[in-house]
Amino acid sequence: MTTTPEPCVRRFQFERDTFAFPHELVWGYRFDPVTGAMTVSKADPPPTYYHRCFVLVRSARQFFQHTRFEPALPAVEAPVYRKLIREIVHRNPRRGCADSDRLVIPGFDGLRSFSQAHEPLLKTECGGMWRSYFLRSHWRMVFPTPKRHQEQIAQQLVRSLREGGVPLVHLFRFPRIIINHGIVVYGMTESEREIQFETYDPNIPEHPVKLIFDRNERTFNFPPASYWLGGPLSVIEIYRGGLY
Repeated sequence: MTTTPEPCVRRFQFERDTFAFPHELVWGYRFDPVTGAMTVSKADPPPTYYHRCFVLVRSARQFFQHTRFEPALPAVEAPVYRKLIREIVHRNPRRGCADSDRLVIPGFDGLRSFSQAHEPLLKTECGGMWRSYFLRSHWRMVFPTPKRHQEQIAQQLVRSLREGGVPLVHLFRFPRIIINHGIVVYGMTESEREIQFETYDPNIPEHPVKLIFDRNERTFNFPPASYWLGGPLSVIEIYRGGLY
């Protein structure tokens, strides 16, 4: 049985509800614009916060669904924030809570300002690398994702957004894994030709990124980035129900 997240009373906003710091890359990527060939080299300087993209997207939704930021209240000491963060990341990421059950974060107006002020604390408490490696949804990556399936995923994302949800999705290519990444979907613009989903990519915290579904081709496309050449890929929704 699928569990749908409870609608939230407010809309997810990129400038308020995302982490200010980036998820870092272990490798530097270079793409040949003619052949599309990719070469990799170790990032220099070496990253200090990596292999946690799924940790960040899960935590962003947990903060959105389970907290209330109160900038008018005085800020508190780091140990109090640490305790609050631990409580938040142990909440169910698959559904929200009643407004009366939200944890109050004093002194800040949202996750972005909170993560600017307490970056080390959030990096330490949101979860280790193993939380990205051992996701129950990773099994789905090894099975085919035909166009009919991807069309169903697009429709599922649209329904979730219309109901006030904030879907989390897994982007991948398989069996040649040239992308294996998690993002937050929080908005959309529809046309006869395509659906443009607005997303938060933890690798690129400076601005939103569009995930595009082509209705005719029944295919998702993700734009070029420092870690990805751009183009079609497979999408599944994660942190959704018992199997995901």
